[in-house]
Amino acid sequence: MTVSPEVFLAMGREVLGQQAFSTLLGAELTALSPGQVELRLALTDQLKQQNGFAHGGVISYLADNALTFAGGTAMQVPVLTSEFKINYVRPGVGDRLIARASALAVSKSQAVCRCEVFALSGGEEKLCALAQGTIVRQG
Repeated sequence: MTVSPEVFLAMGREVLGQQAFSTLLGAELTALSPGQVELRLALTDQLKQQNGFAHGGVISYLADNALTFAGGTAMQVPVLTSEFKINYVRPGVGDRLIARASALAVSKSQAVCRCEVFALSGGEEKLCALAQGTIVRQG
């Protein structure tokens, strides 16, 4: 069954809304298509570490969730993260974090996905982390 892009995005937002931790942080699903996702998160003071940068755990959460959405929509089955790695390349400084992920290699049992996390400040995006993960069929 094929659904419109708007319906697909609405379905993804419903899933995100069922994630209590994502709701607590204020994550927003801003784009979704099979194997592609964009998540955004306002960078509030509560999400920063002592030097005013985005906490690494917050950046890691955003990358993990984006990887899983990309893999899950590519595989079109319930999924879990099997593993992922993240490289922090610069401090996350700004008003908002943006994670964009895509599924690169998809099979029936897993999807290998890549994610870039950007910090948005003054309308300019700066890369702050790169992640890669393996997303697997649940169960």
